[in-house]
Amino acid sequence: MKCLMIVAHGSRKQASTDEVFALAEKVKCLNVPFDHVCVAFLEFAQPCISVSFEQCFDPKGQDYDEVVVLPYFLSQGNHVAKDVPEALAQARLQWPSKKITLLNHIGALSNMPELIISASTILKD
Repeated sequence: MKCLMIVAHGSRKQASTDEVFALAEKVKCLNVPFDHVCVAFLEFAQPCISVSFEQCFDPKGQDYDEVVVLPYFLSQGNHVAKDVPEALAQARLQWPSKKITLLNHIGALSNMPELIISASTILKD
């Protein structure tokens, strides 16, 4: 079984946190190759990455075989370059039999320019 973990920065504003959870719910509704989609935050909001991994690898719960991590960031700052990989390294030490895959952050996606143009054309109408 496979889980997609969307990792966001986190905010003190509940509306921002709710937005990330809503995104995860929308992703779940798509035809995706994952059994589950979850959310984790680096700061200010819960669950943190370590708690999300505990929930994913809970032998009394779902106990996924693989977690694919998508950093929900536009650029490769410290969180993408350092904090997320360090959190995954910790998780790999804690669960060495599990597969943990790190994807590129969303800003590095090859279709990002098209998404920007698509968003900007809405303004023209």
